[in-house]
Amino acid sequence: MMRQLLSGLAFLASAAPALADQVPFAQSAPATPISNRDRFYTSDQFSNTVSVIDPFSNRLLGVIRLGDPTPANLSPLYRGQLLVHGMGFAPDRRTLAVVSIGSNSVTFIDTATNKVKHTTYVGRSPHEAFFTPDGREVWVSVRGQDYIAVLDGHDYREVARITVPNGPGMTIFSPDGRYGYVCSSFSPETVVIETRSRKIVGRVKQPSPFCPDIAATPDGKQVWFTLKDVGKVSVFNARPPFDTLTTIDTGAITNHVNIVRNANGQFAYVTVGTEDLVKVYRTTDFAQVASIKVGSMPHGLWPSGDGSRIYVGIENGDEVAAIDTMTNKVVATIPIGQGPQGVAYIPGAVPEGDGLANLQPLGVAGRKVLLQLTGTGRSQITLFDQGQIQMLQAAVGGLQPKSNYVLALALRSDGTGPLEPLAQFTTNPAGAAIVNAAGPIRQIVQAEQIDSRRYLVIAPGTADTYAAPVQVQSEIAAAGEEAR
Repeated sequence: MMRQLLSGLAFLASAAPALADQVPFAQSAPATPISNRDRFYTSDQFSNTVSVIDPFSNRLLGVIRLGDPTPANLSPLYRGQLLVHGMGFAPDRRTLAVVSIGSNSVTFIDTATNKVKHTTYVGRSPHEAFFTPDGREVWVSVRGQDYIAVLDGHDYREVARITVPNGPGMTIFSPDGRYGYVCSSFSPETVVIETRSRKIVGRVKQPSPFCPDIAATPDGKQVWFTLKDVGKVSVFNARPPFDTLTTIDTGAITNHVNIVRNANGQFAYVTVGTEDLVKVYRTTDFAQVASIKVGSMPHGLWPSGDGSRIYVGIENGDEVAAIDTMTNKVVATIPIGQGPQGVAYIPGAVPEGDGLANLQPLGVAGRKVLLQLTGTGRSQITLFDQGQIQMLQAAVGGLQPKSNYVLALALRSDGTGPLEPLAQFTTNPAGAAIVNAAGPIRQIVQAEQIDSRRYLVIAPGTADTYAAPVQVQSEIAAAGEEAR
């Protein structure tokens, strides 16, 4: 730890003035070297927490509990947030906006005190929320419907709605604030909205309907968006005529993209879920320049204020990977809450004090079991401990595209014998899928009595009619322990 602190102090002392190396700020803004005033946040959808990390020491400070784990959140009297998922922050770096899909809410948190300031309820299944660059408005992508909910940036009440193609996945703004770029998760079209008039001024064809994430470069020239269902990233001109520049094959379950500027240039970092990779592309010629192994199912990622690091939420590993962007090597891993989705790095989030108020220990959310299924393709499974039961999430890959399968429990380790289906799913065009189930599954797959033990498998077909398994559970990859 002392070596980390001394290294960080030396870096701060040698840092020279530079242009901004972090989106969503314009490149003309000053860069902000990493300090213990910065915070990195993850939205943890299974523990319903926000994990708070000090990036200077690369350690978890605690979590902000917005809700309860399952089954407590199934009660008709439940009042907490559910499926904590999306994340954005105010340009003055004092407010964190956290979207909860299951409770249709945006929670606004004071970054210095970790205290909830306000909660606004919007339409069905919001996904992401971002402040406009001037801080006057917050645009919430209401993915379960067909509009952007515009909230006042100060009192957080809804003041307008902007109709967009069905299923808006996310909005990101041009650095100058002139345009909002809105991709879709249900319609094959991204739209460009003039923020002042709130009118659509451009349309960009998506190669597929499912875009979960979008990023604009600090130089204001490009917009990158991911296509999770086909494993691609598309890039278009951030200015009229908003023409497509390229589409890149990245890999099954391509999750998020973000932009890094450093002494080597400007790069797009892309998380590829089924490959456990972050892939790095130059924004000048779109060539891939690096491939970084991180952990099970990388999801959201965001650079530090000087572009020297990028932090990645590892969805099925319940951790954050810190990457040195000059070497493209992982330099730290930090345990966090369960199933991180959206993330945010806020330079100077805590202007004074220790920033530890209202934080709680990780607790039971620090426990997990990691499994692998092998055979035709490969799948990764995490059992997120909720107490007596677990939330299961499988990152499935290598199967036939657009085909029906079941995740099931088998009687024998080789997958033979009768099956007990847990979930039925259909693979996407890349032959991949994200599959969820719940129950006392850890107790079954780790049963001490061999006669009682069952084994996870994937078989073609439906819950009623299925063939022999094509993927079978291998040895348990790792097991997490409750954080102390």
